[in-house]
Amino acid sequence: MTPWNPDRAERELVERVQDQEKELERLRAEVAAWRAAMSGMPVRADVDFTSISGRGTEPVYTPADLGVGHHATEGLPGEYPYLRGIHPTMYRGKLWTMRQFAGFGTAKDTNARYKFLLARGQTGLSVAFDFPTLMGYDSDHPRSEGEVGKCGVAISCLRDMQDLFDGIPLDKVSTSMTINGPAAMLFCFYVAAAERQGVDIAKLQGTIQNDMLKEYMAQHAWIFPVEPALKVIVDLFEWASTHTPRWNTISISGYHIREAGATAAQELAFTLANGFSYVEHGLARGLDIDSFAPRLSFFWDVHNDFFEEIAKMRAARRIWARTLREKYGAKNPRSWQMRFHCQTAGVSLTAQQPYNNVVRVAYQALAAVLGGTQSLHTNAFDETLALPTEDSVRIALRTQQILAYETGVPNVADPLGGSYYVEALTDGLEREAAGLFAEIEAQGGVVEAIEKGWFQRQIAESAMRFQGEVERKRRVVVGLNEFVEEAEAPVEILRIGDEAERAQRERMAALRATRDAAVLEARLATLRAAAAEDRNVVPAMLDCARADATLFEIRHVLEEVYGTYREPVFF
Repeated sequence: MTPWNPDRAERELVERVQDQEKELERLRAEVAAWRAAMSGMPVRADVDFTSISGRGTEPVYTPADLGVGHHATEGLPGEYPYLRGIHPTMYRGKLWTMRQFAGFGTAKDTNARYKFLLARGQTGLSVAFDFPTLMGYDSDHPRSEGEVGKCGVAISCLRDMQDLFDGIPLDKVSTSMTINGPAAMLFCFYVAAAERQGVDIAKLQGTIQNDMLKEYMAQHAWIFPVEPALKVIVDLFEWASTHTPRWNTISISGYHIREAGATAAQELAFTLANGFSYVEHGLARGLDIDSFAPRLSFFWDVHNDFFEEIAKMRAARRIWARTLREKYGAKNPRSWQMRFHCQTAGVSLTAQQPYNNVVRVAYQALAAVLGGTQSLHTNAFDETLALPTEDSVRIALRTQQILAYETGVPNVADPLGGSYYVEALTDGLEREAAGLFAEIEAQGGVVEAIEKGWFQRQIAESAMRFQGEVERKRRVVVGLNEFVEEAEAPVEILRIGDEAERAQRERMAALRATRDAAVLEARLATLRAAAAEDRNVVPAMLDCARADATLFEIRHVLEEVYGTYREPVFF
């Protein structure tokens, strides 16, 4: 055996790099000659050959687009930096969790829908709350009038939460709750409901969205000012790490940023910047990063540009892994692994020719799975018109099941790994994200950039660009600005009446009349003191939930201490 010689090894490495450079130069010359030869050939003039985000695309991709030393399939599935997936076996070991976002009317109405979905093979629940609940108002609050149960389920107290999951064992099902401003309050209702089921809360599995930073950027369902809101989020990190260790305490959401008009690169960068900000707030509290980072999860929008969406998810995993390990010093590999849920793009659905949405959703679902999602919601085709019917939500669920069981796609981890185009897109999105991180830092960080309106302006400008392209027909939306039909057959939609509001008002009146008022007042006073003394408010909030405090009563107590957010005028 020839002994190892460091000088010879270095020479051989230099020679290999030089050989690669020569090969890439040869390839670049070959591509340039090919481009020159095709320059006179006809090219369609009706499109710009850009992605939905406005990124230009080349007619062909080769190793020259990746550069010297690029390992197109960096790592293997389950290996750092998790470019190719966070699990070694990916879907060969376990399919993604199939969720359908569902909620309407009263808790009992939605409970029946959940049982309908679970009976048809859904493997996780995803709760859609009505607008009063999203804003922290009870169903009988004056500001709730006309909105109760209309766009989601009305949950105003522990008894509502108990009805929502009646007959559904909370230690056996994974639940996702899409709520932010009052997220900790709804989580306390959920924990108390589990306790009343006799469930060990350490076994609870699921996710509470709880991502306030993107609310200030994009969705605007807030209650408290930024810093108090962040304080409550970190309180939940701290409490849950001990009491509900299998629960994801936040779902850092790019979905709503993208739905508001952001590009893929903006969704990637703004969402990750928010994630890093949450990490920094946890560290500032004195928490060990490995005590809470493994329970941070993400939520991505999956839009129509198939390859761009796959590359976005691959880039996100790699950026998160490297940053958590190299910048923040996380030691536990679970802290490096980005786990995420995906939802197909609601903003891409059209009211015109709504059955086209079935096709859009199927392609988007395929992109999510090729991108390595752990959980997926597929939109129903009629969600642009109303809440989905049982028939439409069944089709949405079957879309996932066909993908899982009939296409063969889950058989291979990261099947597009090594594609010159996908790898170049992944690298390109990572570079764009790095540039946006620098811009955010120049603004003074995420919170400062929110206060200045920087994020809001960036998203609005991207939305305006896209809308302009649609209006000029430089971006075709089938059935909307091209291939339009004069007369379309009506679609049967789900109509929510006012019965839920009447029922909820009666229910709230009965609750207020039968609960122990003295115990309630004592619990609310304890919560007020915890907030005023800057202590962790989750234990006191949970005690309020157990005493049948309503959502708005808890909100009001905290609002007295923390104040209310008022958005500055930016435009």
